[in-house]
Amino acid sequence: NIKEVKARGAIVVAICKENLQEACQECDEQILLPNVNPLLAPIVSVIPLQIFAYYMAIFRGCDVDKPRNLAKSVTVE
Repeated sequence: NIKEVKARGAIVVAICKENLQEACQECDEQILLPNVNPLLAPIVSVIPLQIFAYYMAIFRGCDVDKPRNLAKSVTVE
């Protein structure tokens, strides 16, 4: 639960739809996704989540252009 996580000193980032943002008032930050048809929701949410992952990797000091443990899977003959 959010209160337990915050009690341990964590920063809570919620990803929620625009019409449900009242439920995320306890969170430190919110990423609001537009209200769309449920069939389109995965497509609409991919880009904000990729941008979030990109900036989290930079914050953690990871090399976003050369991730570790990435194996080359395509070879050219």
